[in-house]
Amino acid sequence: MFLGTHTPRLDEKGRLILPAKFRDELAGGVVITKGQERCLYVFPMPEFQSIAGQLRQAPVTNKAARAYSRVFFASAHDEVPDKQGRVTIPAHLREYASLGRDLVVIGASTRVEIWDKQSWDDYLTASEEDFADIEEGVLPGGL
Repeated sequence: MFLGTHTPRLDEKGRLILPAKFRDELAGGVVITKGQERCLYVFPMPEFQSIAGQLRQAPVTNKAARAYSRVFFASAHDEVPDKQGRVTIPAHLREYASLGRDLVVIGASTRVEIWDKQSWDDYLTASEEDFADIEEGVLPGGL
């Protein structure tokens, strides 16, 4: 399970050093793709394969499933982190997420998310007020 918030920097070659506590689980390979709210999702290869299997179960006649699958898979980039735990984020994904040099990398249970620092700060500001109200709808009965 991926947990926590980290603040690495993107280097001039578009590489990110993965947080040390995530490296073992991601060492076998990752898939980086577009996420919601203009972040990037980073999945360990087995998790990505599980999601791909779920998407394959959706009928090809389902327009929403086709649209989601197209964007999800077309933007996906697979890679094995190097010995220093670095991955290269392709230009099209850096552009999609408006990534600058300063990043925020968060653990989000089964995936890692990569955010531009300013975008993450803006997201937190906009969503923290609703955080308490959301719990009831997400976790029936609350914590």
